[in-house]
Amino acid sequence: MSETPRSPRRVVKDLPLTRLLPNMLTLLSLCSGLTAMRYALEEKWEGALLGIVIAGIFDMLDGRVARMLNIASKFGAELDSLSDVISFGVAPGFVMYEWTMKDGGSLGWIAVLLYAVCTALRLARFNTMLEDTSAPPWAKSYFTGVSAPGGAGLAILPLAYALEFGPKAELPPVLIGFWLILIGGLMISRLPTFALKGWRIPPIWVAPVMVVTVLFIAAIITDPWLALSGIGTVYFLSIPCAWFSYRRRMKREGTLNA
Repeated sequence: MSETPRSPRRVVKDLPLTRLLPNMLTLLSLCSGLTAMRYALEEKWEGALLGIVIAGIFDMLDGRVARMLNIASKFGAELDSLSDVISFGVAPGFVMYEWTMKDGGSLGWIAVLLYAVCTALRLARFNTMLEDTSAPPWAKSYFTGVSAPGGAGLAILPLAYALEFGPKAELPPVLIGFWLILIGGLMISRLPTFALKGWRIPPIWVAPVMVVTVLFIAAIITDPWLALSGIGTVYFLSIPCAWFSYRRRMKREGTLNA
């Protein structure tokens, strides 16, 4: 009786630490979002807001590090999406609910639910659009709808205003509820928004950009709530600018009827 040949054993090679770095950054983003929820339960609103901001910073770094090291993977992309749903969908809604929305009755809870659901839908659409190769190269300078980190920043913008300007800047829960619903709608909309990853800086603008970056860091250190309020406001006002820029670019490329 002949012996059945055994299949060769698969040799698992050790992975260099650099291949784990993007996933480690993604997990740090997830932990930051969860920590923001903990601070919200303790009514430490400064820590809650900073937790979501730090989650956004880690989320910005993980993809760039993966592309820079050329180690992007399907596992990393799935982990990033799951982390984003929690850090930028669940956590901001939870923070806003604990801060003021729980006083808004059913509308407050409905607004939080809609915001979280819109974040998940936005991320699902983003993942499916990654497989679309028909878009022109210049379209990489735009997102379709507000990004999940951008939506999280806009969702907590009323909290940033309140931390900077005090109780006089606090809005009623009903208005904040409509604000969350609006941001959720912007995330799942087809409106083009600016994507920094597609920008190219002319050499003549390198020095001014570096100066602005230093001023931005100084503003964050000196008065973080004012700086974050200003960034959120500028980003919100940039949405119509991105729409006009996108349409102008389409007309220039001949893909939009005048």
